[in-house]
Amino acid sequence: MEIIPIAADSLGVRSMATLVKTDDVKIVIDPDAALGPSRYGLPPHPLELEALKRARERAHTTASESDIIVVSHYHFDHFSYDLEPYRGKRIYAKSTKEHINKSQRARGEAFWSEVSKIAQANPADGVEIKEGKVRMCFSPAVPHGPPGVRLGFVVMTLVEEKLRFIHTSDVQGPVAEETAEWIIERKPDIVYVDGPPVLFLGWKFSHANLEKAASNFQRILDETKAEVILDHHLLRSLDYKEKFPFFDNPRVKTAAEYLGLKNSMLEAHRRDLYKKK
Repeated sequence: MEIIPIAADSLGVRSMATLVKTDDVKIVIDPDAALGPSRYGLPPHPLELEALKRARERAHTTASESDIIVVSHYHFDHFSYDLEPYRGKRIYAKSTKEHINKSQRARGEAFWSEVSKIAQANPADGVEIKEGKVRMCFSPAVPHGPPGVRLGFVVMTLVEEKLRFIHTSDVQGPVAEETAEWIIERKPDIVYVDGPPVLFLGWKFSHANLEKAASNFQRILDETKAEVILDHHLLRSLDYKEKFPFFDNPRVKTAAEYLGLKNSMLEAHRRDLYKKK
């Protein structure tokens, strides 16, 4: 099994797009990307726009060459209405029938209405499938961060073929203990975790939730032997290592570092990019 981050915050855009290559099937999870519309009171820098164009082309090409596409939830850094890459694929996507907030339900229903015309679309929540020697298991809907958060719910993805890989989607730490339990119980060898949004610390994201995220993340390290890709929301802050100090552990890397590349946190550096023109 090969795990390949396609686009990520450490690679210059908001994304957790990931390709999972096995002998029997190619799976792409959340093959899209987006930019923060405003940061430091500034719109995306031209370098960010270029990075987004490249990231979306890479994600869409990967999706068009895959067998299965997973959509963990309906935020635009995880899916889009550009449906051509989905044509003829098997789609497993967050259910719009339950455990979903109003805005995501509207987006999801619009997505399902069109993608069902060109692809085999299936609800993912709690589903397990087999493809040759590959087992895929989707979590029940879990909170998009802290329990009760208005951002709604996501589904996590387990892919197993000798190794076990878990893609958490937007669990923000994870903050929720039930989310951490689901990950730990499945004993992953590799797990791609969305880190907490420390950009909003003390505002939209409390210090108490950061403590819960840190405690649950430490449990994942202690109770599994997993190699961890830690990225997404966390990498939108320049002081991410101070706020969530786990990168001194050799098992923890950003998506860029996992690929052997340097971090390119364009959104976090947006103010500096404008200063340099």
